[in-house]
Amino acid sequence: MQQKISFSTYAIIGTMLFGMFFGAGNLIFPIKMGQLAGTNFWPALIGFLITAIGLPFMGILAFGLSGSNGLRNLAGLVHPLFGVVFSVALYLTIGPFFAIPRTATVPFVVGFEPYINPVHGSLYLGLFSLVFFAIVYFFSLNPAKIIDYIGKYLTPAFLVFLFILIVIAIVKPMGHFGKPTGDYSDLAFITGFKEGYNTMDALASLAFGIVVIQAIKGQGITNPKEIAKTTWKSGIFAMVLMMLIYGLITYMGASSVSAIGTYDNGGLIFAAVAQHYFGSFGSILLAIIIVLACLKTSIGLITACSEFFNHIFPKISYKLYVLVLCLMSFFIANFGLNNIIQYAVPVLMFMYPLAIVLILLALCSSLFGHKQSVYATTIFFTFCVSFFDGYSAFVGSLPGASLPLFESIKLFYMDYLPLYDIGFGWILPALVGAFIGFFWPSSDKKTAVQ
Repeated sequence: MQQKISFSTYAIIGTMLFGMFFGAGNLIFPIKMGQLAGTNFWPALIGFLITAIGLPFMGILAFGLSGSNGLRNLAGLVHPLFGVVFSVALYLTIGPFFAIPRTATVPFVVGFEPYINPVHGSLYLGLFSLVFFAIVYFFSLNPAKIIDYIGKYLTPAFLVFLFILIVIAIVKPMGHFGKPTGDYSDLAFITGFKEGYNTMDALASLAFGIVVIQAIKGQGITNPKEIAKTTWKSGIFAMVLMMLIYGLITYMGASSVSAIGTYDNGGLIFAAVAQHYFGSFGSILLAIIIVLACLKTSIGLITACSEFFNHIFPKISYKLYVLVLCLMSFFIANFGLNNIIQYAVPVLMFMYPLAIVLILLALCSSLFGHKQSVYATTIFFTFCVSFFDGYSAFVGSLPGASLPLFESIKLFYMDYLPLYDIGFGWILPALVGAFIGFFWPSSDKKTAVQ
């Protein structure tokens, strides 16, 4: 008997999915992009939406349609060892090393730091992050309640406060779009595409996928076809909501330059917009928006990471993982937002092409008969380029870390590899790898039939 699933179920799961994805980074990056893109608003926004919405949606679909039991299982299609190494690296990236600490530092920097004495900044950051992660710890202890916490309560509250600010900005626009600056003048689409990397949402989709599947099963939906159907319908609900908000926030940024001027980061732009419309009350409104956005995302990340590591090393309890991850995130958060962002960029440049290719392989797997050789060669060829993307970004931050051999390889890529200079040098090698893997004479015919 086919199970009847109500629209409210799709809406609740979709709202939970939106809530886990949409954090403070999703607020500050598009508004900054809007200021820089100006009249090139549309190509920049479309490029941004592909990586910030399209790729995460495909990542969630990869789980719903493939029936994978988690990222390790999905990445294990390349090789079992790769499945372990890649999944651990990804969970650490979107977990305690970068994304989770950022959920505490962003609301502090945007909502509180401007109003305290810089001399005591470190002390107040420590106190704020301690309280923040204590709250995250409490709500993350019971993952079965994550739909209630995020889908029913935190996300709707966050949306109410956010839409107050957005609606006012639309009804009373600050000004006209300015001229595009920097790379947005000539490469608006490509620059917007790469700007979407900063949200980390494509990486997060590979981590959140199993959380979504478990949440769906928690609603009493156990039939594989119904799980897949619920996944994509809930995903569409979440992604349409994100698309609407991204567009409005980018518009807000693009129309703000003449009224508030330009700022170094999106957090300061948001603060200036809130101040422009609401005065001192705007600061309170902004603080509420940022804290709610980060709180719900942090809960989702702690839950996903704890469940993953508990699955890999089950002798340690889920609750202990929650405690350890919260403590690690608290410690790293106190290094400050600038340091977290600086060291996250090289990792993202390395990880993102691998994640994109893995998602596309999983979605197209039936086209090449699920051959393991296609997964292996495609990922290997992608790795050969993405490694140097990460290396280049790292050397950009620490010039003394450059190595002569790596510099020679990088120069070779720049001279002979199409699109490498704009950050897409991995595309052609990935296609070559897929072609080689498809025709590779192997003994995995049994896999191809499955």
